[in-house]
Amino acid sequence: MMRSAPLPLFALLTCGALLPVASPPPAAAQSAGDEGYQLPPPAMLKILDTPPPPAVRLSPDRRWLTVSERDLDETTIAELAEPLLMLAGQRFKPAPTTRIEVTGLTRVTLRRLEDGLERVLRPQKNERLAELTWVRRSAAGGELAYVAVGEGRMEVHLYDAATGVDRRVEAPGLEGRISDLTFTLDGDHLAFSASTPAGVTLWIADARAARAVRVPGVLINHVNGGFSWRRGRPPLIAQVRVPGAVPTGQDVPTGPIVQESKGKTGSARTYQDLLKSPQDEALFEYHFTNQVVAVAVDGTVQRLGPPGIHTQVTAAPGGEYLLVTTVRRPFSYQVPMGAFPRRTAVWDLSGREVAVVVDTPLRDNPPSARDAVVPGIRSVQWRTDAPATLVLLEALDGGDPRRPAPKRDRLSLLSAPFLGPSTVFFESELRMAGAQWIAPDLAFVTERSSRTARLRTWAVDPRSPAAPARLLRDRSSEDRYGDPGTLVMVNHPTETREIPLRSDDGRWLYLVGPGASKEGARPFLDRYDPVENRTERLWQSTPPHHEEIDATMVLDSQARRFVFKRESPTQWPNYFLRDGDVVKPLTDLPDPSPWFARVKGELVRYRRADGVELSATLYLPPDYDRARDGPLPFFLWAYPREFLTEEGASQVAGSPHQFKRPAKQDHLLLLTQGYGVLDGPAMPIVGKDGREPNDRYVEQLVASAQAAVDYLVSRGVADPDRLAVGGHSYGAFMTANLLAHCDLFRAGIARSGAYNRTLTPFGFQAEPRTYWQAPDIYNQMSPFTHAHLVNEPILLIHGMRDSNAGTFPLQSERMFAALKGNGATVRYVQLPLESHGYVAKESRRHVLWEMVTWLDRHVKSAERPARTAASRTP
Repeated sequence: MMRSAPLPLFALLTCGALLPVASPPPAAAQSAGDEGYQLPPPAMLKILDTPPPPAVRLSPDRRWLTVSERDLDETTIAELAEPLLMLAGQRFKPAPTTRIEVTGLTRVTLRRLEDGLERVLRPQKNERLAELTWVRRSAAGGELAYVAVGEGRMEVHLYDAATGVDRRVEAPGLEGRISDLTFTLDGDHLAFSASTPAGVTLWIADARAARAVRVPGVLINHVNGGFSWRRGRPPLIAQVRVPGAVPTGQDVPTGPIVQESKGKTGSARTYQDLLKSPQDEALFEYHFTNQVVAVAVDGTVQRLGPPGIHTQVTAAPGGEYLLVTTVRRPFSYQVPMGAFPRRTAVWDLSGREVAVVVDTPLRDNPPSARDAVVPGIRSVQWRTDAPATLVLLEALDGGDPRRPAPKRDRLSLLSAPFLGPSTVFFESELRMAGAQWIAPDLAFVTERSSRTARLRTWAVDPRSPAAPARLLRDRSSEDRYGDPGTLVMVNHPTETREIPLRSDDGRWLYLVGPGASKEGARPFLDRYDPVENRTERLWQSTPPHHEEIDATMVLDSQARRFVFKRESPTQWPNYFLRDGDVVKPLTDLPDPSPWFARVKGELVRYRRADGVELSATLYLPPDYDRARDGPLPFFLWAYPREFLTEEGASQVAGSPHQFKRPAKQDHLLLLTQGYGVLDGPAMPIVGKDGREPNDRYVEQLVASAQAAVDYLVSRGVADPDRLAVGGHSYGAFMTANLLAHCDLFRAGIARSGAYNRTLTPFGFQAEPRTYWQAPDIYNQMSPFTHAHLVNEPILLIHGMRDSNAGTFPLQSERMFAALKGNGATVRYVQLPLESHGYVAKESRRHVLWEMVTWLDRHVKSAERPARTAASRTP
């Protein structure tokens, strides 16, 4: 039952910062304190310690299937404790990682699809393999490189799968951690880097001679740099370090730090890790400044242009120019690096600036509204099918969708020598979402509106952009059932770009899609005639299996041969080759988690009180028998999503024919402890009658939770007195709100959440309004405001280095203080060094221990409360 209570008076922000208050001592000091990292029950550990399932992919020429088996390789808390800098919204290690650990691939099986030839790469004793990289274009096919990892050493190997010949690359003086293997298109040369205590060295190998040399005098900028072949051919374009001393701080300030706004309105999300001082500015500039260089295959280095904070360096498809984006001063203490002033310019291969495309000012005051974008040119890219043509995207309404304008965006073209005005290619009534260059006479342009969920795709002739465009599709972006799929793309035979797969006569393109429907997903492969704008279905998954194809696995121009994945409720996913009507198995992959073989998984559907159809995945513990075991303690793990239509909110996700085996997600491991789990119960927040979805957030959230609980209880699988709810991020926000506004659950688990929406006053999630435009909505939705209503135990968990916008650790700190101050049962766990998601194995295992301990104490073993109509809805 939903609770009702008046909104309490709320403490607002003052001068952009919280007024100082007396904070409680850390949560650790109020509980067991020095418990250290704990381990979950053995059944959970056994699953966590199993290696990941093999990875399956095709070679770039789609002639070889690769099945890679690997160790369980988990980050440790010691790795997270390595020195880290957090500047301008970026997090990076000031020194490159040089640690070499013997983990990686334990076996790689290569199978040639045309004749079934199989090769197996196995590491030597006490070794592992890593960095498997294929030659993109090879006449014979099957040429690749990999790194052999031994104790304290790494070496590069070249392997020919067709012949089985394995050659070690001779590299005199090579030491350090090898990575970033990249071939030229023809496979004649291989570049790679090696991280050493002195920096990241650059190496170039002659693949035919299997010999590499170090490029002298340069170190790759590992913070803001890298390298790639110029469109797959020499020279190598690299961003290297600029010599200099690390800036040192001053003990005595030289003056106050001043920020100023001169009357312009604008909004800014709540970002983390921003610059805070002149010392931060100096460190940021030092670490992010690089020098662009061209490196010949003999190691000769040519410096291109001046040093700078060059964040993007991409070669034109024809290879004659570089597009360079450079961050410039003044830096900002309000927004991250991506919003700093920047110059985008075209350079020639000598490093001379040919043309300045756009000088973008500091973007610290964007409009706050759905479909709001920065004013002016916001995107500059190379047109992929032209030697040297830029594609410019700019707003025609100042970036503000509230401003009346016949056209919102403009796509224009600017070709070499990049003089004079650009040529208008397309102007859209909605926001431009992208362009695909299909052929010399055909491009697809997509526009969309998040305010109306409208999505339109047009056909445009690049040779005659002034000619009327043809409307191909006009649909709702929320309509999964009407998703036409995505184009099948293949590698260009002589260039590094991808092109659409076309039939031999040039008439047909090909589409693969998820095939969502009321009966569940049925993936498909279609052929599409863009001239007549019609499709023909070539293949679709059929019950009792769920079969899935992705755009990388179509093998021929008629789409008769393709690789697909097949699974069923009782069959682990494996890969098959379809050749016309003939289907052959390609893999026989082992079940990575045999314990889960007896877990019952089911896609279930039910209806909310207002008629919105909902779905979820229901998991029951192994060998569960309702008649024998009775109703179970149940855990619901969810994440709310906003919709503009009930139709979009009601559409089914997933398939009843999938292998519903839990992965290693933390909440699903509760099945080992006798809990049932309802995974991903839909919590749609729907906008109605022109109102924003969040205008009825709490009402719809509670209604969705009520529908899920009613379904579980009606099935007889869940004990209505032993239910818990949990979520991560926006799911944590949901959890706290449910405990504040209803009595459906005995306890909750909220991880890395935001609970006070006045601390994100310029919008959050899909909410386009600011706090000052909708203060009642912000207050109503904030569980911090309703902390006095939370009378069920709640476990708060948060990474102490959370980098996600809006969910900074202060959110959980203040929510804990509010709950504690109002007498709630609450535990607050802070995870040292962790960000928004938890990666260290010690942290992940401890979180599971916290979850199991909390649920066992407050749900599974809890005494049943007195059932009253006011406190519980049956």
